[in-house]
Amino acid sequence: MDQPPMADREFEMAVGSLAEQASPKCVEFLHDLVTLPSPSRGERLACERVMREMEDLGYQDVHLDEMGNVLGRFGSGPRVLAFDAHIDTVGISNPTHWRHDPFRGIVTGGTLFGRGASDQKGGVAAVVHGVALADQVGLSPDVTVWVTATVNGEDCVGLAWQYMLNETDLRPEVVVIAMPSHLGVCYGQRGRMEVEISTTGVSTHGSQPDRGRNAIYEMLPIIEGLRKLHDELETDHPMLGRGSLAVTGISSQSPSLTAVPDGCRLHVDRRLTIGETAEDAQAQLERVTADAGDHGVVRLLHYDLPSWRGFTYPTDKVFPAWETPVESAAVQAAMRSAERVLERTPRIHRSAFSSNGCAISGMYGIPTIGFGPADELHSHTVNDQIPLAQLKPAMAFYAMYPQIYLEAAGVEG
Repeated sequence: MDQPPMADREFEMAVGSLAEQASPKCVEFLHDLVTLPSPSRGERLACERVMREMEDLGYQDVHLDEMGNVLGRFGSGPRVLAFDAHIDTVGISNPTHWRHDPFRGIVTGGTLFGRGASDQKGGVAAVVHGVALADQVGLSPDVTVWVTATVNGEDCVGLAWQYMLNETDLRPEVVVIAMPSHLGVCYGQRGRMEVEISTTGVSTHGSQPDRGRNAIYEMLPIIEGLRKLHDELETDHPMLGRGSLAVTGISSQSPSLTAVPDGCRLHVDRRLTIGETAEDAQAQLERVTADAGDHGVVRLLHYDLPSWRGFTYPTDKVFPAWETPVESAAVQAAMRSAERVLERTPRIHRSAFSSNGCAISGMYGIPTIGFGPADELHSHTVNDQIPLAQLKPAMAFYAMYPQIYLEAAGVEG
């Protein structure tokens, strides 16, 4: 919808009024999303619900791509902006630990509880409605704004955007990720890589362990070496801080529980800061493993599981760190938009987690910022939640951002 530009105050008032009117429908949409389980590779019902909402709000070219991501747009100008949130969630390990059923979307005290409420279904709901408000208040004829609800984000962060940027025509000049930033502006995140270390042994009967070689025991000095390596990581970045290392899983194999294991595997979550490379990080792990003996092997993990549409897009599980300069149009527009919505100076920060920004910015160099409702503190927890009062300012931010970004980019250029 092309309209003459409005004065700043008039623009803010129009956006605020529209966001207020849209809030009940946005809450209803979010509730529906939370009641639809959508683990990675099982997002079909949630994707179909997003498509229906986009169509009802007047989005153009609403479609699923080959992987199963949902896309819809407003406008057809040469300046391309994109707003993204992943629709998949982590699973439920023990429902009895939850105070509220994770798939009922219970609201109490103004807070909605449920799996994915914070990461990132609240962001999906707010961004789908917020960008529709941008069209209602008047998009510049110079701009095309895409909204993507992406899949496989928890299984393999950034995979959806690797596919879209490599295999489709989508080429945004800036991307806003509707991550749970507690209405703060995120301008960078550490990257990560996933590695498996395995040890071998010689199996024998558990009653005569000295006749074999226990693969679990072979792993013990490696685990101790990894603990020390975490403490000794030196590369530090002014905004992102140091990298980190954690052993997040361990398993063994043996003929039976009465036999000495002849195999042991552990999973390493290695967070990368700017200044660290995946090659250097893997070399560190290999040194630790070699120092522990001759029976360990380090292997970078690879992802090749099919999406909910049966589509595979193999990739190594290496996701680079990223930072968008504070002085860039992307960040400056985010700060100005947030300040006008919140009526205060917004918090600017890095996120502790990783996101699709690891691909969008870390791999492809596209300026990226994060802004969204909910607090990442509650993500992946049994208290997964979102304060519903944060949906309105989030929608208003997404509605304002395209215009304010174009102004900031014009000044920058």
